Amino acid sequence: MTRATEAADALGLTYEVTKHGRVNSLEEAAAARGIEPAKLIKTIVVRLSDDDYRFVLVPGDREIAWPKLRALLGINRISMPSADRALAVTGYVRGTITPLGSTSAWPVIADERITGTISIGGGEHGVGLTVNAEDLVKVLDATVADVTD
Repeated sequence: MTRATEAADALGLTYEVTKHGRVNSLEEAAAARGIEPAKLIKTIVVRLSDDDYRFVLVPGDREIAWPKLRALLGINRISMPSADRALAVTGYVRGTITPLGSTSAWPVIADERITGTISIGGGEHGVGLTVNAEDLVKVLDATVADVTD
């Protein structure tokens, strides 16, 4: 059990755990999980201000479109926190960040292309949770929008 699986259980989210060794790229992680890269979801934490963050769920084959994200949030400046700050505000090290089991329940934004069966980080290196995207969005009360290119 990880904090992420404990959180998924508490939320009533149905999932399947996939464990694999360390990988060097998103493509390797997707192959290890038996999915296409677009179905491996990256969780990116972004900083709006000193004490305000968001989790952004991004398909593995896409990147955040900063102008779209700024427009959605109605702000002019968003930044990526340092690795130390990301750990401090989520409880997870980079490469393992997930909104499930985070030490702070920051709001979640999910790109509109995240649909069907997906794999999201399980809170530890080499651990993924296969879930239904629509169920994940619902239990996280995520805002769904076009925020990637």
